[in-house]
Order: sequence, then structure tokens, then C-alpha cells
Amino acid sequence: MARAHHCRWRTDAARLEKVVAEHVAQNAVLVARVNELEHSLALMTKQVVGPKSERMPTPEQEMKKRESTGKKRPGGYVNPNKRKENAEALAALPTTPTAHPIADADRRCPQCGEDVKPFAGGDTSFSFEWVPGRLERRNHVVEVGRCPCKQHYARGSAPSRVYEGCKFGPAFIAKLVIDKCADATPIYRVEKAMRRAGIPLSRSTMNELVLRSADVLEPIYKAGFAEMRVDPHVQADETSFRMQAHKGRVFIWTFLSKMHTIFVFSASRSGDTAKEVLGGTTGSLTIDGFTGYNVVTDVDGRTRTGCMSHSRRYLFDALAYAPEMREGLDIILELFMVERTAVCQGIVGTKKHLALRKRRSAPIIERLRVWRDTMEPQFEPRSAVGIALRYMKNQWSRLIVFLDDPLIPLHNNASEAALRIIALARKNSLFFGNEEAGRRFAILYSIVATCERHDVNPQIYLADVLLRIQDHPKSRIAELLPHRWKETFGSGFKVDRVENARPSADAA
Repeated sequence: MARAHHCRWRTDAARLEKVVAEHVAQNAVLVARVNELEHSLALMTKQVVGPKSERMPTPEQEMKKRESTGKKRPGGYVNPNKRKENAEALAALPTTPTAHPIADADRRCPQCGEDVKPFAGGDTSFSFEWVPGRLERRNHVVEVGRCPCKQHYARGSAPSRVYEGCKFGPAFIAKLVIDKCADATPIYRVEKAMRRAGIPLSRSTMNELVLRSADVLEPIYKAGFAEMRVDPHVQADETSFRMQAHKGRVFIWTFLSKMHTIFVFSASRSGDTAKEVLGGTTGSLTIDGFTGYNVVTDVDGRTRTGCMSHSRRYLFDALAYAPEMREGLDIILELFMVERTAVCQGIVGTKKHLALRKRRSAPIIERLRVWRDTMEPQFEPRSAVGIALRYMKNQWSRLIVFLDDPLIPLHNNASEAALRIIALARKNSLFFGNEEAGRRFAILYSIVATCERHDVNPQIYLADVLLRIQDHPKSRIAELLPHRWKETFGSGFKVDRVENARPSADAA
């Protein structure tokens, strides 16, 4: 009896131990899943910017909208009489006469030798130009005349226009481009600021000026694009954007070379964009782990180099779950300090920089590899730490390429920083109107960003090249790229009058 009881007890104990073991295993799986979900939630929460407003219009707003009889424009409903009022207000702006005299070579009649007698009033037209703090109306008086024998007719040079029929000067258009593409100010906010200053311009007019300026500047963009794609060292990244009446997201890609920052608009995140931009070129391409670049990093393409900042970011995100990640972060910090030393010594990209990396960075990289291999077996593969260590392991061969070339950066921070203006525009302006608008804005963002890289005031630059490009030889359009413009023409402009961007007396 006692023996039977003991046998049953042992059987029950074994069964209970088995059940407990199963529950422990299930609990471990659930804990890992909860940690994974908490990690994902924390990351998504960090990406959320601002509340998701669901505010409905008030009855008064709905009534006002129904009673409005104006036409619907991109800026909303406009009173039918507003256009007339705007025209009258523009006509009343302060006016500055601008003379366009007949050239000396045309003033004397080749038939009778007498000087041309100008007609009273001349040939008049007008444009609007931005001066510090205000918009002014300029009357262009083109001198027109003929000689006493009536066999010679002469006239002064016509006023330059950014494009045919444009009534606004290059400095004002440059200001709008800077507001939109350098300061990420939506045009509707610019419109409000203009109206506060007594300038009644609709946002549709300003939008057209900005977009048409992109068409004028496109040859300069193409010249920079062509130089960037053949550069032996390129960095790249991409971010999403919204497009009106488009369910999915479109993308803005950025490609950085030594001299250029180029943005490219694409309707998708597929590798077609990378192939179109860098296909058939060789050199290095510094990127994150996104597979869309694989099409240009094959055997005959570019060498793919990794980003140590991305590896660090994964470790940082996992630090809340595993304090052991602090050691890995400290090791990576040492790598960044080596690069800081190169910057302070002014040897970036030189043989001395390469020697510094061989002497100091290579041992640090080996310590990082040993630490990674030690940590990996201690954590679940699907945990935040496991993901961080797996990313580093998968990217390892790409992360260490910088040890053999001083021109390859340790990280891809530069291209990520270039996308900040796009992220800010996404927050402030919400969307592109259509694909053509996205392509045009990519042109403007590229030129403004390249100006800022070379310490060129983009407003002065744009105010000059919007007119200069019209007479510049197409075969030498690359001379108008920001860094070359700075050397050739930039010294002739006074910085204290950004809005006018006129040549200084010395340069003249």
C-alpha cells in the first residue's frame, strides 16, 4: 500500500514538474513577446509628432462656407471682389522709377549722324521687387527714339524677367524660395505675413512663382546631379512624404557627394531610384541596411559601406532593457572620438587620417567585435538586444570598410541631417500637390542645401542666378553651381542687402 502510494506520488510530482516546465517556457516566450511589443511601442511613440486632431468645423464656419460665392482656390474661398482690391493695392505700392537708356552705340543715327531724340514717356512697364522689409513697385521706362531723318530707330534694353511675363523680380522670388525650402515656412503662412505688411498677394500666385523658379534653375540642378553621380564617395538616405490625393506615401531621396547635396523625388521606395541615380557608377556608397540600394552595390557597382551611427542607435534603444549595452556604446564612442581628433588636427581624408584609423580605430573595432560575440548568446534573438547585435553582425563587413579609405565616413549622419529640412516641411506643409510639384521642389531643396554646404547665402545666390542663367552659355552651366559661383561672382555682392543682392560698386 505504502509502495503504491509512493509510486503515485512520484508520478504526480513528475507530471507537475513537466507542467511547471511547460509554463515556465511559455512564460519566457510571453515575456520576450511583451518586451518586443513594449520596445516597438516605445519606438513608435518617439516618432509621433503632435496630436491627431479630429476637430470638426463649428456651425458658423459651415454656414460661412456655404454662403461663400467665390471660386475655390488652393488657399480656400476668396471673395469675388478680392482680386480687384488686390490689384488696386498693388498699384498703390511705393514706386521707384528705373531707367533703361538707349545704348551709346545706338544713340547716333548711322544715316544722318544726328542724335536720336527720345519720345516723351518712352516704353513703360512695371514689375514688383522685394527690398528690405517691403515689396516695392518699379516702373521700367525704356528709352525709345528716332533720329531727325526718321531713318534710324533705337530703344534701350528691355527689363530682365525671370521668365516671360513674370511681373516679380528675382530677389522677391528668391525670398519665397528661401521661406519655403530653407525655413520650411508654408506658403499660407507667408501669405499671412505679407498681408500683415500690407502686401495682398494670394498663395496661388506665390506658389506659381516658386514652382516656375524651379523650371528656370533645372539646368543647374542637372549639372550638379551629373557631377554627384560620378563622385567616388557618395552617401544616401531617404524619407517619406505625403502627396495630395494619393493613398500611399512618396519618397524624397538624398545623395551627398563631396561638393553636392542632391534630392530626388520618387513615387516609391523601390530600388529603381537608386539604379536611376547611381546605376553604372563605381566607388563607395555609405548607407544604412536598407536593401533598396542593393541594385547599385552588386559585383560591378559600388562598394557598400555601413553606418556606425545606426548600430549605435540600435544599442541605445536596447539600453533600457539591458544595461550591458553601455559598454558597447562606450566602445563606439571611442571610434567617434578618433574621428573628432582628425577634424581637430585638420587631417580628414588624408594619409595621416588613414594612419590614425589604422593605429587607433582598428584596435577599437576588434574590441567591439569581441564584445558583440560575447553578448550575442546571452539574449533572445527577437529581443531588442538581439536585434541590435544581429544588425551589427550582419553589417560588420560594411562597418569596417572605413579602415581602408580615409574618405569613407564612419557614419551616414550627413545624409540624415540633410533630410531634416524635408522632415520639417512634412510637418509644416503636410504634402506635395502632385508628382510634378515634388520633382520641382527637389530641385529647389537641392540648390538651397548645396548653397548652405558651401557657406553661400542662398537668397543672394538665387537672386543673381535666376537672371544670370538666361544669358549664360548652356555648355558652361556648371559654372553657376554654388561653389563655383561663389568663387567667380559671389565676392561682388554685398551681404547686408540680401533682398536686393546687387553687385557692389567695387565689383562693378
